[in-house]
Amino acid sequence: MRSIDPSTGRTLCEYPEHDPAEVGARLGRVAEAQRHWARSSFAERAVPLRRAAELLEAEKHQLAELMASEMGKPVRQGLGEIEKCALGARIFADHAERWLAPESIATEARQSRVVYRPLGVILAIMPWNFPFWQVFRCAAPASMAGNAVLLKHAPNVTGCSLAIERLFADAGLPPGLFASLVIPVEALEPLYGDPRVAGVTLTGSTRAGRTVAAAAGAALKKIVLELGGSDPYLVLADADLELAASSCAASRLQNAGQSCIAAKRLIVVQDVYPAFVERLLERFRSVRVGDPRDERTELGPLARRDLRDALELQVRASVARGARCLLGGETPSGPGFFYPPTILADVRPGMPAYEEELFGPVAVLLRVRDEAEAVRVANDTRYGLGAAVFTRDLERGRRIAELELEAGSCSVNAMVRSDPRLPFGGVRDSGLGRELGQLGIREFTNAKTVVVA
Repeated sequence: MRSIDPSTGRTLCEYPEHDPAEVGARLGRVAEAQRHWARSSFAERAVPLRRAAELLEAEKHQLAELMASEMGKPVRQGLGEIEKCALGARIFADHAERWLAPESIATEARQSRVVYRPLGVILAIMPWNFPFWQVFRCAAPASMAGNAVLLKHAPNVTGCSLAIERLFADAGLPPGLFASLVIPVEALEPLYGDPRVAGVTLTGSTRAGRTVAAAAGAALKKIVLELGGSDPYLVLADADLELAASSCAASRLQNAGQSCIAAKRLIVVQDVYPAFVERLLERFRSVRVGDPRDERTELGPLARRDLRDALELQVRASVARGARCLLGGETPSGPGFFYPPTILADVRPGMPAYEEELFGPVAVLLRVRDEAEAVRVANDTRYGLGAAVFTRDLERGRRIAELELEAGSCSVNAMVRSDPRLPFGGVRDSGLGRELGQLGIREFTNAKTVVVA
């Protein structure tokens, strides 16, 4: 496994892969540790989680530098990611016992209860774009529920994967309860059917989700999938345009646009379209692009060369079919995998920019007549992860978010974000199941019915 600095294209480090014997040994240790962990109390489980939060905060600068080096995240954003991991660890340490408390249900029996028991070992297949948060939003609830986690991280962030393993060990998590696997994706195949693996969770592309769902489903393993997205942000005629433009720009450009819940399709009512575009262009032009290790940098490189190449092809194909490039759109010369802030207008069905997920700093503008057309265009996608609507009428916004937008997370007058206290996930090609919050921690538990006659 190689880690490559995306700002220079140079190899940072090479890691030896775990052979099948080592994979089997790690799985064995994880399964054995989980059997003991399942019998621990919530108070006992919370101790290492709270300690992990302290270590994250103490080491946040080094960990943010590691992310900047391995996948190009600007350190100012990396610091925020580490702080969010610490918050998530504390929230699950504080709330797991209440969220998993037994529930009494009135029946003819003396007692009828539902109790939530751990499943066992959870195989977590995680992406590179939020290399710490994606892992913690799985590992924190899974471990508090009494499970163990076997992590297969993306190859380009192997350093982050091993840092998380070391951090959990330093925090006092029982030996073996969390383990990283340094293996290619092909080596996962035997694990899906292994009886010691009780569930599988994946964050990644829709294509990867279909592959994992097929393999895990064939083995009748519980799965949670958080997949791709093409999030619509609706800007209605009564929107606060300054707020809408700043929110759309921040969401689209965060992490160089490499986020499933970025604002990918900006659907703007024609009455305010020119004024909104003017404000959006101003914000895109003002973004500071540069070395992700520089704390002034707001937009770093894309994580890998192949990702930039794919994005470049999508933009070029869309322009060739009639899209108009208002800003950017040209791959810069020089080292690293940088791509400029880009805005595409006149995008129509049939173009890659309309049909596909653009995983990079490219905003797609879609002009519509009114609210009804905005909602129709927003739902005209195979995805359904996040969505947002901007309007000064809060009741109108809530109605659209609750009743009309087909997505797992909807915001009114704000960018879509995940929150450890709230369930997170998508519908349609954006996945199934939920992470985070009470629903998320219950995903990898056995909701066991107990009846006392």
